[in-house]
Amino acid sequence: MLKLKKAWVVVALSMLSLLVLSFGALAADEPSAQTAGTVTVGEGEDAAEYDLNAVRGDEDAGVLGAIDYTGSYADNLQSDENFEENVDKAIATVHTEIPAYATFWALLPPLIAIALALITKEVYSSLFIGIVVGGVLYANFNFEGSLVHVVRTGFMETIADPGNIGILIFLILLGSIVAMLNKTGASVAFGRWTTKHIKTRVGAQLCTILLGVLIFVDDYFNCLTVGSVMLPVTDRHKISRAKLAYLIDATAAPVCMIAPISSWAAAVSGVVEDYNGFDLFVRAIPYNFYSLLTFVFIIALILMKFDYGPMRLHEMNARFKNDLYTTGDRADANSDAIECNQNGRVIDLILPVAVLIVTCFAGLVYVGGYWDASGDYYHDFVGAFGNTDAFAALPWGSLIALVFTIIYFLCRRLISFKDSMACLPKGFINMVPAIMILTFATSLKNMTGLLGGKYFVASVMNSAAGSLFSFLPAIIFLVAGVLSFSTGTSWGTFGILLPIVTYVFDPSSSLFIIGVSACLAGAVFGDHCSPISDTTIMASAGAMCNHVNHVSTQLPYAATLGIICFVNYILAGFIQNVYISLAIGVVLVIATLFVIRAVTAKKPVPGFEDVA
Repeated sequence: MLKLKKAWVVVALSMLSLLVLSFGALAADEPSAQTAGTVTVGEGEDAAEYDLNAVRGDEDAGVLGAIDYTGSYADNLQSDENFEENVDKAIATVHTEIPAYATFWALLPPLIAIALALITKEVYSSLFIGIVVGGVLYANFNFEGSLVHVVRTGFMETIADPGNIGILIFLILLGSIVAMLNKTGASVAFGRWTTKHIKTRVGAQLCTILLGVLIFVDDYFNCLTVGSVMLPVTDRHKISRAKLAYLIDATAAPVCMIAPISSWAAAVSGVVEDYNGFDLFVRAIPYNFYSLLTFVFIIALILMKFDYGPMRLHEMNARFKNDLYTTGDRADANSDAIECNQNGRVIDLILPVAVLIVTCFAGLVYVGGYWDASGDYYHDFVGAFGNTDAFAALPWGSLIALVFTIIYFLCRRLISFKDSMACLPKGFINMVPAIMILTFATSLKNMTGLLGGKYFVASVMNSAAGSLFSFLPAIIFLVAGVLSFSTGTSWGTFGILLPIVTYVFDPSSSLFIIGVSACLAGAVFGDHCSPISDTTIMASAGAMCNHVNHVSTQLPYAATLGIICFVNYILAGFIQNVYISLAIGVVLVIATLFVIRAVTAKKPVPGFEDVA
């Protein structure tokens, strides 16, 4: 009966969404009159011509269209003297074909998907409905066009994208390594070792955080590696899978965003023009309140030994009922049948993981051109790291690590060659849920991108720049959070907003670096909350946790910290002193947690009324 009600909720919300969308399409602004002519942006070899009257590019004439102009929003903002006028013309042209383009309606597909996922607790159908709504909007309610865009743009182009393929390969290879570690008994041996050295739940959680901080190179790599290593430890100490997923997620993107040597530093460095991107990234770290205060928040939460929101029930079930899942939906159900070797040792886990870390790190600098004698970054470590492509480097490193792991375990005689080959599809199978969610979420991002959702948010923020200047860092944080949450990408968020921020502020002003930090912090905040974020999906996969459980338990924690950071950015806009601002942030975090603990202590969890 309950499932039937949920089904009706899905259907009702879907029909309501389509009805709202139809009214939105009918109410869309009529396109303004266009003036003939082409605009040229840039000089010399870097110059680009855009026909603002053409939606599609005219390849014969060598002239790009209006969509291409808006697609280069960040670059044109800095290079085109008549940007505001030209972007309005370009968007008006696109509206003749796609009425929802760069309007609020462009954000509706991800918002529908997120709402449905939280209501129904079912992620696949929710994401699919969001993709369909995006396709319908993009095709302006044309049935054939909608079907084409959902299949081709939504799924085929997503799967065919080299970056996405790289991450999927990385997932599969890492899943195979984890299956092999389980089969050889290496994970069991590590679990036995931790029993002797990690005595408490607090110690197990702090160890998870420490490992997350140490693996700062890339958030994908962080999520899956920390999860693989710490899963047997946290299970032994009765820490719920939802709590493990939160700890992994909290030490993934936040760590990478304040680590100068990381794929995130490389991404930020490549976004801004006319500035030293790496220097700007480093200068922004002290004011990145969300990333820095995340560590204060999680450590204080662990030491105070309490939880709140849905996480409280998950942790109570884990502690007192030995139920690590709460909902009964086990993401690692396929792993139960593995019979492991009892002769495994701790070194059998540490050595493959160490090789994985080293090879992935080497892969990052290799792809960046560190050993390319003909390139610009030959033997330039910082430059090579800033020029790298994590999507290509991580599969490179994980493949070498997998080959090493197979050879090592064969030499140790912990596994036969036949069993080692059997672990390859086993690892793939275990990663299928994460791969499906990642594919669906990325398809939804593509749809949102086609509808120009980020340009709508960027224009809103750009229009807010003229008033309440001291409040602007807080506004930037909020806008970046909303954009990152709705699109599921922090990289895309600061990619579009950072040029606007650097354009709005005077580089000599103290608010300049505060605004840059607020943009980066807001991107991490929204990414941390979003169910369609690839990092959030990876954290669920690493912890072998139901994705909706991870999102629903993490959201109150991320929202609490987000509100604190918003207040802190308001104060920072007036104080403009990093030490005072950070001190205020730390005090606010600890005080808030004490208040929440006092309030939640009075509200017993159903089924645990007698538990103190």
